Amino acid sequence: MRIIYRILLASGVLAAQAVMAIGPVPVSLRNVPIPPVPGLLDGANPMVVNKNAAIALGKALFWDQSVGSDGQACASCHFQAGADGRVKNQIHPGHNNGRTFDSLPSGGGGPNHTLSLDDFPLYQFSNPADNSSQLIFSTDDVVGSAGSFGGQYKTTSQTSGANDQCLRSADPLFNVKQIGVRKVTSRNAPTVINAVFNHRNFWDGRANNIFNGSSPWGERDPNAGVWVKVNAQTVTKQKLHLINSSLASQALAPPVFSDTEMGCQGRGWPDIGRKLLLRQALQNQQVHPDDSVLGKLSLSSGGGLKPGLKSTYKSLITQAFNPQYWSYSGVGPFGTPVGGGVPYNQMEANFSLFFGIAIQLYESTLVSDQAPFDLSPLDANMKPTWSNVAADSPASTAALVASLKNGVELFINNHCNLCHAGPSLSLAAVATNAALLTPKPGASFGPPATPIGFGPNAFGPFNAASKAGLNQYGNTVTRDTNIKQMPKLMDLGFTNVGAVPVNDDPGLAGVDTFGNPLSFTEQYVDYLLGNAAGIVDPGVNNIRACDFISPLAYNVQLNLPNYFLPSDGLIADGSREGMLRNQNCLNPVTAYIPNAATAQANLAGSKMAIATQGAFKVPTLRNVELTGPYMHNGGMATLRQVIEFYGRHGNFGSETQHFHLASFSTLLNSEQNITDMTNFLLSLTDERVRYQRAPFDHPQLMLIDGQAGDEWQVAAGNPLDANLAKDRQLTIPAVGAGGLDTPLPAFLSAPP
Repeated sequence: MRIIYRILLASGVLAAQAVMAIGPVPVSLRNVPIPPVPGLLDGANPMVVNKNAAIALGKALFWDQSVGSDGQACASCHFQAGADGRVKNQIHPGHNNGRTFDSLPSGGGGPNHTLSLDDFPLYQFSNPADNSSQLIFSTDDVVGSAGSFGGQYKTTSQTSGANDQCLRSADPLFNVKQIGVRKVTSRNAPTVINAVFNHRNFWDGRANNIFNGSSPWGERDPNAGVWVKVNAQTVTKQKLHLINSSLASQALAPPVFSDTEMGCQGRGWPDIGRKLLLRQALQNQQVHPDDSVLGKLSLSSGGGLKPGLKSTYKSLITQAFNPQYWSYSGVGPFGTPVGGGVPYNQMEANFSLFFGIAIQLYESTLVSDQAPFDLSPLDANMKPTWSNVAADSPASTAALVASLKNGVELFINNHCNLCHAGPSLSLAAVATNAALLTPKPGASFGPPATPIGFGPNAFGPFNAASKAGLNQYGNTVTRDTNIKQMPKLMDLGFTNVGAVPVNDDPGLAGVDTFGNPLSFTEQYVDYLLGNAAGIVDPGVNNIRACDFISPLAYNVQLNLPNYFLPSDGLIADGSREGMLRNQNCLNPVTAYIPNAATAQANLAGSKMAIATQGAFKVPTLRNVELTGPYMHNGGMATLRQVIEFYGRHGNFGSETQHFHLASFSTLLNSEQNITDMTNFLLSLTDERVRYQRAPFDHPQLMLIDGQAGDEWQVAAGNPLDANLAKDRQLTIPAVGAGGLDTPLPAFLSAPP
């Protein structure tokens, strides 16, 4: 009887999951807490002693062009709704063997080309609804973000000038007739707005959840650490472990670890500290007196805008951070510049710490939780009523509401919700999604009129979140099916949607600078094999197998060739650690894993198959109308092109392509459905973002918008080097808390 019960339980749960296949409903971001960072602002000895000063420091550093080696700020690639809306010199040649640029449909292409709508999408089919129809245009070129000229770092000024002294020359790839243009990244720049909710950042997740204070790699980096003053005579280098801090990890990469984005080769964080600490913050850029963060520090007043703040970066750091990280007066332990000179001091040596944390605290304020979708009251099924929207007339309002309601149904019924789940509309928000699904009496989030209580039904009735692999335990790995309905282990929040051929860019299947896999899934395989040395990220050895969307094992004798069974050799999940992971499982018979020998014997088989190749982080959909071009390769210019892409189940199929793409069936059967889905996506735009109102206001930015000339001829004679092309500048004006009357345009000003 017990065996029969277990069989029924196994099949019954699968049947129940099929019935609940609709999965989570999209939910509001209103009043959703930021993931906590223990030890940063709390405790007996917090790292940050003045949060407001740290946010001001972060905002100044984010927008300051002096952070880069040749005029690039962090904001240069994140100035429009947190993303990059530039159209000139934005092409990278992709990952082809010849490293050559292709001619785009408009007839141009390559370095310093100006993109147009005719160039998109980068993969074009004779029938946009059918990826088996004739492929009439394709390119492995990528629409990325223009950055630095690069070069070899020499030195810099401590007082003035945005540019470092570097040995620069025309890049062999990024040039027009041997005149150098700025290098371009090999992936599109995602928005930083709402990025604080991501467990890991960058498209491939390489910005670690744990901030180590000196590199993007978390605990993977054996040499990481920060300098801590013990007493007046003693300073030591200590390990740092700040969880939920991938924004800080991400911030450290572009200025130092990439000579494509912001830096020159050989430049270190102490060099940037030496360059900036004694300077007036934002010394060459205007700051609005009504700036929501920097206004009180601005030298501007009334209608006259002036560059700079009333403070140096050194002063802001001493206000913001615990003195143990900057007050040591001696020199010697911290090293010296590569070219020689005065040894670094503690504040210079710890500049990466200050930079990463300050940027994270500033970006943590960039939460867009007041879109029409966020503020709509909910009905009994937790779906928006849209009673908060209005059009030009009652009839138009009724039509808009009907369109929005159908848009939500299309979003759910086509399983968009199974990747774009939770309030940030991304499975990548691991800690946030887990926290909201954890029962917490009295706690709620969502629209003020109909708040949503924390707990397992926070994303829809009947534990709907579980269909997307979500619960309070926060797995970073799941098992789900590929497009051929074969189960595979996957990193939760990372998917291969078939935007490009699977071997064009490894994405999550890449490795870090130490040779370790970026993927948590590959580390989980090492866990199953009993290889502890292969686990480089905390938490991988605590994955709950019973929470997988498609189970790894059944402790019931069934005829399931792609699942581990008792006859294979099973152990209870968690038995190795002495703490069983079978609590609150939907199906207790799945709380098992193969023993190490069984895992090893099946390593090359379907039971241990993984889907990491070509997988990328699931992006948020918030403000999506303003953040084009879309996908990691920037291959689509409009929301319609994105909807058509999903309607045809992606551009390219592969063994690692996610199953849910096969579910798209009703997106292209009528123009009305395309309109309705688009209207729902438009409802995710926060008007504060559109009009750059606080907290999305900002200082002035002299944006480098390609080089003077075109892809056929450029103007040589850049002040940095005679063999480099002159920059074309576009001034983004300083904006105060009230924002602007002119809205941000969509990419290429295209209709959605």
